[in-house]
Amino acid sequence: MAPVRPTEKHRYPMIAMEHYASRRRAGRALFDPWLRTHERVGGVGAGVAPASMTIRGSVAEWEDWTGLPMPETGSYVVPGALVSVEVDRERDVGLYVAPNDWMVHRAR
Repeated sequence: MAPVRPTEKHRYPMIAMEHYASRRRAGRALFDPWLRTHERVGGVGAGVAPASMTIRGSVAEWEDWTGLPMPETGSYVVPGALVSVEVDRERDVGLYVAPNDWMVHRAR
């Protein structure tokens, strides 16, 4: 079993991982190149880990890390992130909870 970070998911941060990981191309191969690679060598999707990685920081830290101003409470799209960063200005916290997809490979 392998946790897989889809390589193109960052281009679609507002699409839920469950939907993204199941998208297929016209030829029926998985849409994401890394998921497709796993499938091509026999991997089978086993589901999404919705909170694979969590990063919590102050708003100032998030602004420093990303170079983006975050002046209001809300969702911010950060280049390279799989999902948006949720900012709560009143609580002075930014939260990033990244999903991944699990693929199962049979032992050979």
